[in-house]
Amino acid sequence: MTTVLDMFGAHPGGPGESGALTAEETARCVEECVACQTACTICADSCLAEPDMAALRQCIREDLDCADICAATARVLARRTAFVPFVAAALVRACAAACASCAEECASHTGMTHCEQCAQACHRCERACQDVLEKLLPPQ
Repeated sequence: MTTVLDMFGAHPGGPGESGALTAEETARCVEECVACQTACTICADSCLAEPDMAALRQCIREDLDCADICAATARVLARRTAFVPFVAAALVRACAAACASCAEECASHTGMTHCEQCAQACHRCERACQDVLEKLLPPQ
């Protein structure tokens, strides 16, 4: 089990479900959001250390925006008590969009390992968010 899943299991209300989401699905998304937040923060800092930092201004901006959105998404999804699927869905949708945009920007910087790794983390987080959105907003 993961730390997030362990914490969900220790919750006085039990691991429970957040709407149609299982604890496992929620934990995976929380973990991917935290991993992406960390990757984006490190990528932004790495871009600041590059010789042509000015050319990476857009990447730094997208890294920082994505990191903040991922952090907020992880925190909201981690709260199990009185979960509001509509609010979570809006945030998860924004997170998926930020991750897609950041991944595209980072992928455009070929040869920069930190950008390549960040793009991969963003893609993983985007997929986890899409999986969660399918459960939070089932087809009508």
